[in-house]
Amino acid sequence: MSTKSHKIGIILGSTRSPRVCPQIGTFITNTLTPLVPSGMEFSLIDISTNPLPLYDEPGIPSLITEASGYKHAHTQAWSLLISSHSAFIFLTPQYNWGYPASLKNAIDYLYFEWRDKPTMIVSYGGHGGGKAASQLRQVLEGGLKMKVVEAMPALTFPGREVLRQASRGEELTLPEGAWEKEGEDAKRGFEEMLRML
Repeated sequence: MSTKSHKIGIILGSTRSPRVCPQIGTFITNTLTPLVPSGMEFSLIDISTNPLPLYDEPGIPSLITEASGYKHAHTQAWSLLISSHSAFIFLTPQYNWGYPASLKNAIDYLYFEWRDKPTMIVSYGGHGGGKAASQLRQVLEGGLKMKVVEAMPALTFPGREVLRQASRGEELTLPEGAWEKEGEDAKRGFEEMLRML
């Protein structure tokens, strides 16, 4: 890892209401914070508070290399925000065997702001969200040329009660030891990200 300071964006990939994505963000932040070296910080990026209409730029993102090249203020602001981060952790739910359209739209607004940056994907859902994570990996790694770490923690809601809580956006009451293995996967992936910086 280089000695310069780094900001790691934790992208909350759900805009649905109700949602538990912020709770997943807290879990990941708390899990990884002990591993954060000096000069590095986490930053939550909530796409629901950075609203982007369905892609409306007249240009193609892969041909635009700086924020001023975009027409709309919302795209310029999104470009500057993403450019200010060195790496990302994408948190995605799985909806109907895929990741949310709002996340795809937010990704597709930009290109160079994402390219070559280290990233990790964390999925969650009733079955862990592995299908969504695999699709997202293909987009980030293949389409955007991001450096996606091997580990892809998949957080499965443990039992009907937790699944019910998640579907209502309630506070999750996780049993003791829930997501312990997935937390270790996240740590392993984060350590790989650090080596890429």
